[in-house]
Amino acid sequence: MMSENVPMILTFAILGLTIALFIFSRLRADLVALLSLLALFATGILTSKQALSGFADSTVIMVAALFVVGEGLSRTGITAWLGQFFMRQAGDSDLRLMVVVMLGTAVLSAFLSNTGTVAMLLPAVVAASWRIGGLPSRFLLPMAIAANLGGLMTLIGSPPNIVVSDTLVAAGFASFGFFEFAIIGIPLTLAAAAFVLLFGRKLLPSHQTSDRPVDLDQSMGRLSESYRLTGKLFRVRVRNASSLVGKTLADAALGRDFGVTVLDVFQEADPDEQPASRRDRRRHGLQERLDWLQADEGRLPSADTVIRAQDMLLVKGDPNAVTDLTERFNVGVQPVDPSHERLSDLLLSQEVGVAEVILTPRSRYSGQTVAESQIGDTYQVQVITVRRGDSLLPRKSTQLQFGDSLLVRGKWENIERIGKETDNFVVVGEPQAMARQVIDLTPRSLIAVLTLLGMVALMLFNVMPTVMAVLLAAAVMVITGCVTPDGAYRAINWQTVILIAAMLPMSIALEITGGAELIANGLISTLGTVGPLAMLAGAFLLTTGFSQVMSNTATTVLVAPIVLQAALGLGIAPQPMLMMVAVGAGAAFLTPIASPTNTLVLAPGGYSWGDYARIGLPLLLLVLFISLLIVPIAWPL
Repeated sequence: MMSENVPMILTFAILGLTIALFIFSRLRADLVALLSLLALFATGILTSKQALSGFADSTVIMVAALFVVGEGLSRTGITAWLGQFFMRQAGDSDLRLMVVVMLGTAVLSAFLSNTGTVAMLLPAVVAASWRIGGLPSRFLLPMAIAANLGGLMTLIGSPPNIVVSDTLVAAGFASFGFFEFAIIGIPLTLAAAAFVLLFGRKLLPSHQTSDRPVDLDQSMGRLSESYRLTGKLFRVRVRNASSLVGKTLADAALGRDFGVTVLDVFQEADPDEQPASRRDRRRHGLQERLDWLQADEGRLPSADTVIRAQDMLLVKGDPNAVTDLTERFNVGVQPVDPSHERLSDLLLSQEVGVAEVILTPRSRYSGQTVAESQIGDTYQVQVITVRRGDSLLPRKSTQLQFGDSLLVRGKWENIERIGKETDNFVVVGEPQAMARQVIDLTPRSLIAVLTLLGMVALMLFNVMPTVMAVLLAAAVMVITGCVTPDGAYRAINWQTVILIAAMLPMSIALEITGGAELIANGLISTLGTVGPLAMLAGAFLLTTGFSQVMSNTATTVLVAPIVLQAALGLGIAPQPMLMMVAVGAGAAFLTPIASPTNTLVLAPGGYSWGDYARIGLPLLLLVLFISLLIVPIAWPL
């Protein structure tokens, strides 16, 4: 008998060690999960096929695809616009800010990943808290709580929802509906918001912190000051009679003759061409439509860019040189006034950004001029200004050396490419953080929103399996250019994906060794004798207990099959039991490692572990109480 129980004992030992590593180890959670998987294989508990089965699971694929959908919304300016919209509604009132933060976060978390929502809103919430004279620690924990509970409003709101739904399907039951989670999610979110507003604010800490997020306008202001852009940016209108009309930028030689850099060319559409192009797209079909959607909106002016009448050129140069240019070519000029116009609106877009780049001691470009180095051509960027110390240097004749700073403008992806050339350059600041805060709504923004709505509709009306609807939405985001193929892969949080995939085999091990049955029988023999409500409370407490010390997603992967087996053993419906598992996973409030949303706000809020427990414990009890009232009615036992 003892030998028969050895695999079960080993499985429990590996599970216990895994949980201990999650809590106390400095190893990353995904690495711990992989070590757990390898241990199950090395001890012979699982075959290689069983150990790797998680990587082919639909839950894992769906979670990965949802990251791509979220990135499409972010890259097209939708998420930044929503974040700013919510912050504008708050005004200067800390109470209104708290309401807007919690309800806005909850709504976004219902349709985006709750982790992505917090990452997106974090800079805006921190900035808003400082603007009204408050402290980030007063608002960031409520935001994390709202994100966790807001994820309970829809099927895709959080990975645990997907896990419990797939557990039902695997057992032969119907999946939870897309909005079915909202039956419990909405009351819990409203109750949590009311609790925080009425009582929780006394439990929230007031920590002084110095870490400020990237502020787009401040960053651009510092760059403008460092490189003395004020007074050197102009709009040049090309008149019909100008001799520039019909010339390429190379032929115009504005840089060679006047030292003027053309940063952008805004070409007005030809009214005679627009209808024809539309007719062409209709006539030539899908390929032309896709080409139109993927048109390179971030293309910078090049030497062969043709200047046309009524074009507007954004140029940077010495005022006297620009005056000479206007007289030579018969163009109109208007200085850019930074006091009335945001430089971020002028120089940045969803496609194009600005960054400061410093040459390293080993840079192969040392000793070369900007033209000789061909940095602009190599990386497809514009080198706007060169600075050495406090002095600005002429680009034509200056031989670059270690420590020189270049102000460059180009596609965000090309700036990121420069950052990877660590032997040659150091990119100052956080270009990717700046890129995510650019609010520049374009036709692709509408495409991204329609794609999200289409995905929800496919799920809502059961047109296709949920995982296929999410994959289709992710593919549309890439095909239409809302996110680049490389950007799609970078958007996926591989740590989360691997964590889920590597923890799924643990539930298989518990099942085949009898461990799941043992725990399920324990629940039946103890709480089951008390009554169904006790079983619901037990499912909640088991899930939320584990979730406080390890990933709530990994916890759901382990607990959901056990709770399902216990429900079937007692002869009660599995739906309410598994819904309590999802709620228990969402109630991960007590520690900073309970969910990624909690972890994200830890440093910016200056929180300690005790801060989470102080407000999280009474809130957890409130969630349990409300759930025991609603769940048995909505999903009869």
